Amino acid sequence: MDYQIQPNTRRCAVTGRELRPGEKFYSVLLDENGTFVRQDYSTEAWQGPPSGAFSFWTGRIPVGEESKRPPIDDELLLDCLQRLEGQSEPARVNYRYVVALLLMRRKRLRFEEARKEGDQEFLLLRCVRTRNIYRVQNPRLTEEEMSAVQEEVFKVLGWQ
Repeated sequence: MDYQIQPNTRRCAVTGRELRPGEKFYSVLLDENGTFVRQDYSTEAWQGPPSGAFSFWTGRIPVGEESKRPPIDDELLLDCLQRLEGQSEPARVNYRYVVALLLMRRKRLRFEEARKEGDQEFLLLRCVRTRNIYRVQNPRLTEEEMSAVQEEVFKVLGWQ
């Protein structure tokens, strides 16, 4: 399964109006037949997340330099990590693993230990703020697979 999440559309999904620089917006991830679909909403059209929303967040359309990458939203990544807990579908296991690695790199999660359970390896990671432990399966991705999943995560963040 390949997640193709587009960056901010800069257009309201309800009204079709273009979102202006500096304007607050809402974004929603919907799971449509195993594919994440992003929809953006203006504040006047926002009535809460639609039924079946996987995740949602708010942001502002950047003012000025358009090529500047938006900051990484650690809370969005933690939300994705938590929502994907218990998923067994390989694409979602891969996605959760890469999100966990990114959170470790950003020092939001700290490595505690690796455990073998049968032929699978799990990382135990502790949230530095809440002290919660997350058990994350290591899917043993190849470099090419890791790169593809990283691209998917970066698309959710609006980096591509």
